[in-house]
Amino acid sequence: MKDQKSLGYARALFEIARSEHELERVADELFRVARTLEAEHELRQTLTDITVPAEAKEQLLGSLLGERVSPHTVNILTFVVRMGKARQLVDIADELARLAEEESKREIGEVRAAIPLDEATTRRLGEALSMATGKNVAVKAIVDPSVVGGIVARVGDLVIDGSVRHKLELLRDVMGVR
Repeated sequence: MKDQKSLGYARALFEIARSEHELERVADELFRVARTLEAEHELRQTLTDITVPAEAKEQLLGSLLGERVSPHTVNILTFVVRMGKARQLVDIADELARLAEEESKREIGEVRAAIPLDEATTRRLGEALSMATGKNVAVKAIVDPSVVGGIVARVGDLVIDGSVRHKLELLRDVMGVR
C-alpha cells in the first residue's frame, strides 16, 4: 500500500501538471520513468542513496533524460529527489498516472513487449483491451526484453499473458519438465 505522503505528493504534482496543461504528457513520462527505475537497479540505488548529494542526482537525471522528456517532467523529478522522496518516486508516478487517467475517464493498460510497439499496434491493443474489459483503456507500452516475444497486458487486476515465455512455462508444466 502506498503511504499517505506519497499520495499527497502525487496529488500536488497532478494539480501542478494540470494547471500547466501538461497533465497527459507528464503523467505518461513519469509512468515510463517509474518503469525504468523498477528495471534499473543501479539507477534506483543511486537516486535513493543518501550519501549521494542531491545535486549529483539532479545532474544524473538531467543527463539521462535531457531532451527526452518535457521540462515539466524534469522539474517534477528534480523536486521529488530534492525532497528526499526518490524511494517513493515509483509510487508517486503511478498515482499521478492513475489520477490523470481517472480525470480523463480512462484506465491505464500496461503492455510489456520485447520490442518497441508502433503507434498503430498500440492503438489496436488499446481498442482490444477496451473491448475485453468494458473500460476506456489508455495503453502505456513498455519494452521488456524478459517477455521474449508476444505481450503481457495488465489493466487493473486483470493480467493477460500472451508472452512466449509464459507459453514455454505452460508447455514445461504439461510435459512435467522443470
